[in-house]
Amino acid sequence: MLSLFRLRLSFSHKADNTVSSFLHMLHMNPPPPITLFGEILGSLAKKNHCFTVISLSRQMEFKGITPNMVTSTILINCFCHLGRINFAFSVLGNILKRGYHPNTITFTTLIKGMCHNGEISKAMHFHDDMIAKGFQFNQVTYGVLINGLCKAGETKAALQLLRRIEELAVQPNAVMYNTIIYSLCRDKLITDAFDLYSEMGVKRISPSVVTYNALIHGFCVAGQLKNAVGLFNEMELKNNIKPDVHSYSIMINGFCKAKRVDEALALFDEMHHKKLIPNTVTYNSLLDGLFKAGRISYVWGLVHEMHDRGHSANIITYTSLLDGLCKNHHLDKAMVLFMKIKDRGIQPDIHTYTVIIDGLCKDGRLKNAQEIFQVLMSEGYNLDVRTYTVMINGYCKEGLLDEAQALLSKMEDNSCTPNAVTFETIIHALFEKNENDKAERLLREMIARGLL
Repeated sequence: MLSLFRLRLSFSHKADNTVSSFLHMLHMNPPPPITLFGEILGSLAKKNHCFTVISLSRQMEFKGITPNMVTSTILINCFCHLGRINFAFSVLGNILKRGYHPNTITFTTLIKGMCHNGEISKAMHFHDDMIAKGFQFNQVTYGVLINGLCKAGETKAALQLLRRIEELAVQPNAVMYNTIIYSLCRDKLITDAFDLYSEMGVKRISPSVVTYNALIHGFCVAGQLKNAVGLFNEMELKNNIKPDVHSYSIMINGFCKAKRVDEALALFDEMHHKKLIPNTVTYNSLLDGLFKAGRISYVWGLVHEMHDRGHSANIITYTSLLDGLCKNHHLDKAMVLFMKIKDRGIQPDIHTYTVIIDGLCKDGRLKNAQEIFQVLMSEGYNLDVRTYTVMINGYCKEGLLDEAQALLSKMEDNSCTPNAVTFETIIHALFEKNENDKAERLLREMIARGLL
């Protein structure tokens, strides 16, 4: 017994030597209890050392040490994590052959693996098959299934499952409701999401800050800022739930998008008074809003505060700054900042480059814009419809309509489909130049594509 205590102590104090501890245990005669092997395998699995777990499990069986339900479930989890669902089911088969009775944890691990690997239909079939055989699942299982359905875009099916589980004697919880509410908001079905939130109150399921954040964000995206503000105030007054940094960031972004920057700044000040530390997302939203409102004097102070608080500006921050400088006719400052970003080893993304190309085109520096655009093309960047449209607009602005139409053809050759804005940009320029036949031809093409 003393040697087992020492072995457990050695394992807990030398986490870095877990594999050597395991191998040492394999050579002990008699071997220690299977629970100790399970502890090590569980520890490695939590650190995502799945290949190591699989290898050690095989060595354990080779030594004649029979796995138990715990070690088998850990092995199933690792196979699922690696996307090897068939191997996970093989382990389940071995469990059944040994006469073990898999529990909810084992089956839920399999279901979670199927969901994470995009096999939601297979997960639902497995669930239905087990229910038909008289097995009962718990709240964790249904939370996993509902999350899997929502992530697969099957929000309606998730809602149907929520209705069904009460018939299976399982009480729905806040996690399930939050998942579906978030998914409905993402699908812009904000009224349905709010109805589900109201249902939580009727069923005495307490909402959380996660519930409110999903709904507030949904209302902001839908342009229903009044409802968003109402919920933001309600969460603390009615349910004593304190808004967190994410709540404030959502509202600040909502106010900025609605060009209500003073209200955004007031909320930002409120965060300071409540000792809530803004994160990079908060700063990015506010910087973008200030620039778009032409409040440039506030911007640099906020950038310095962000730096002083230890929040590193990311490429989203810099892209927002560049966009603001370009739109406020400070292109030279934008170009200096752009070069500084590259010098600091921060890689601009396609959105950053699009902002710069757009700024150059609108400032009459088409040649510079072309140079950057050509570099992106030659270096294999995945140019999106906005990048092409910005460049096409640059050509149209300079009256280079042949070049604009050539680029329209080229973008399709490169598997980038023009949108309504792309067509409208060229059509407007063609009408301006009295090239009505060409404009009407493109107009007919727009109609044929369903863009009008």
